[in-house]
Amino acid sequence: SEGMSATTEHEPSEITKHNTPSDCWITIDGRVYDVSRFAPMHPGGAKLLQDYAGKDATEAFWSYHRQEVLLKYHEKYLVGTIKGQKPVPMPQSWGEPSKVPFAESSFERGWDSPFLKDSHKQFRAAVRKFLETEVRPQAELCEVSGKPPSKELYASLGNFGLWACRIPPGKHLKMLTSMAGLKLPGGIEPEEFDYFHEQIAHEEISRLGTPGFVDAIGAGYVISIAPILHFGTDVMRQQIAPLIIMGQKRSCLAISEPAAGSDVAGMLTTAKKTPDGKHYIVNGTKKWITNGTFCDYFVTAVRTGDKPGAKGISLLLISRDDAGDGFETKPIKTSYASSAGTSYIVMEDVKVPVENLMGVENRGFECIMFNFNHERWFIVAMVLALQRILLEECFKWCNQRKVFGASLMTQPVIREKLARMVGSVEAAYSWLEAITFQMCRMDFKTQQTELGGPIALLKYQTTRVSHLVADDAVQIFGGRAITATGMGKVVERFQRTYKFGSILGGSEEIMADLGIRQSMRSFPKNAKL
Repeated sequence: SEGMSATTEHEPSEITKHNTPSDCWITIDGRVYDVSRFAPMHPGGAKLLQDYAGKDATEAFWSYHRQEVLLKYHEKYLVGTIKGQKPVPMPQSWGEPSKVPFAESSFERGWDSPFLKDSHKQFRAAVRKFLETEVRPQAELCEVSGKPPSKELYASLGNFGLWACRIPPGKHLKMLTSMAGLKLPGGIEPEEFDYFHEQIAHEEISRLGTPGFVDAIGAGYVISIAPILHFGTDVMRQQIAPLIIMGQKRSCLAISEPAAGSDVAGMLTTAKKTPDGKHYIVNGTKKWITNGTFCDYFVTAVRTGDKPGAKGISLLLISRDDAGDGFETKPIKTSYASSAGTSYIVMEDVKVPVENLMGVENRGFECIMFNFNHERWFIVAMVLALQRILLEECFKWCNQRKVFGASLMTQPVIREKLARMVGSVEAAYSWLEAITFQMCRMDFKTQQTELGGPIALLKYQTTRVSHLVADDAVQIFGGRAITATGMGKVVERFQRTYKFGSILGGSEEIMADLGIRQSMRSFPKNAKL
């Protein structure tokens, strides 16, 4: 293929002559590729590829390969185009706005929105471009290898401003822009940043489609930095929090225990003061702590009082570097990649200075509850974003997969599945936007009293939709949906891990019960049939 370029046009009759193992040309979407040297390395075997020598392989190629395969080898093996044919446009890159139906929110698809404006579109575009170039390559590697994200990546996320954009709007943004010279993605000013910008940050990270890695770059951070900012001491807020938000240090939330999951008040970890009153001595265990294997700071719930239940619980900020040998984190293997750093924590006579108390002693349960609405809201945003990715995967597959001589999309039963998925995802997303709008209008205290029930019910509904989407997507992809690589890898990851959303932050059953109980507080006494 020497002397040829991507612009060289080849007669169809010329292409058919290149039909031997040592001289093997194929055409895909109107482009000509010389795969003679690649055939021996072809994962499906050289013979399978050579069967298409001198022929059009478009349908076969798209039946077996994802677009990244073509994008990876396109420039290396392209020798021109078919004379008289206009090549099909190359697939969109991951970082471009998708034109696949329902793969983007209605605002991104061109509809007007009562909630969003140009700054939100600019912000999403900037975040997506950064993730594509700086994060996505490591995301795939870590998801497969189970290795945690590098410290350099954490710092890069901090310098870009993404850590700062994954927590509620507040004074911290102004502080960071003045102290650390931080600039927010898309040129957004701190005063302009709102909950919709934050929601977009969560959504875009979730779009990576690598569940373990996605949780590795922020799940523990998002639910631990808020308590530090709201209930931490001046030292915590002014010295420790900026290091975490800039990605120089890492934090997580340590509440769940082997005997206390949704029953937070049932925790057994204790913190007893030393006789001189200068330290707490912490003993106990924590389990399923996301990011715990590699974090520097642990916002830890402990029992400081003698009373059972919610009374007597406090929050301590424990530093790994200062905790000593009695503090140990062990990895827990879960359904998703070990890169998430899910951990079991053992604390034996860990000495913690009393200055590390967050909030008021014996009133830590209030701090924990204060954090739950935001945690559940951000889980919803991330889960719905991943559901959209599943919609995009299914639409693409149904369009390109040929069965019985026609695409899957021609089958009414398949279109019904897609309709059910689309309707469920769009309905939940509309509710999310409505709640996010209320968060923008309410102060944090009002959010706690007014939005606890609606957010709980939205989380319940969203994770029920996950069940539907996972089920239908698996049926659409068939065996590929239970294969960790290849065409169905995104669906496989989702169907294997979607139950995380229905457990973390409060189980579905707890969410449903909480939502209805909260709504009954305002039930009118005179309401009768």
